[in-house]
Amino acid sequence: MSFEKNVTVSGIKDKVIIITGASSGIGEAAALLLAERGAKIVLGARGVDRLEALAERIVNRCGEAIYARTDVQQREDLSSLVTLAAERYGKLDVFINNAGVMPISPLDELRIEDWEAMIDINLKGVLYGIAAALPVFRKQGFGHFVNTSSTAGHKTVPNQSVYSGTKFAVRAISEGLRQEAGDQLRVTVISPGIVRTNFTESVTNKEVRDRLAAIRDELAMPPDAVARAIAFAIEQPADIDVNEIVIRPTAQV
Repeated sequence: MSFEKNVTVSGIKDKVIIITGASSGIGEAAALLLAERGAKIVLGARGVDRLEALAERIVNRCGEAIYARTDVQQREDLSSLVTLAAERYGKLDVFINNAGVMPISPLDELRIEDWEAMIDINLKGVLYGIAAALPVFRKQGFGHFVNTSSTAGHKTVPNQSVYSGTKFAVRAISEGLRQEAGDQLRVTVISPGIVRTNFTESVTNKEVRDRLAAIRDELAMPPDAVARAIAFAIEQPADIDVNEIVIRPTAQV
């Protein structure tokens, strides 16, 4: 199947789109779908081998993609990713802040390194992405941030306090950015429920990990569902800003 079949009817064609956390899960699904609809994809993640394989898949299907190893904990990595997009394609239309981790556990366990990882990746990583892309968007006079939060950014439950805190913060920062952005920039928050990805691998508490894996295997939606929500927000006319999409399996409470 060629990617070229859908591009003529899409508001995504020829947009230059950066995706962090692109090597698996939601990021990978979004990269494939947006490339299919004619976007030029700039992939960022820590796993270079997976990035290379994903870029090759896109190119082999008549899409366009480049990549660079990107650790969102390193501000300079995100600046370099934006520079790569601008130098290769001459512009940047969309920055998808998607990288995230979820090593949840009871607060009593004092897994402080896990707390710091969630703050550094889920929260500071988004801020670093904004810092890298916002000046480019301002100079161009257009641009779109798509920031991945979570249903945990709307409601917290036991064991998810720090994770939820980072996702509540992503929503707050995104709303503040939207209000400051003016009429030329767009800001979208995507808040997925449970998704069929490898997110449980980062959970260090075995009991919590096993419980989450069982829920995932029973209820989770495919990453493609979230990718379609992202595409919906991006393909709207430039004067339409889809502020937030909450998407979850119908069976999830």
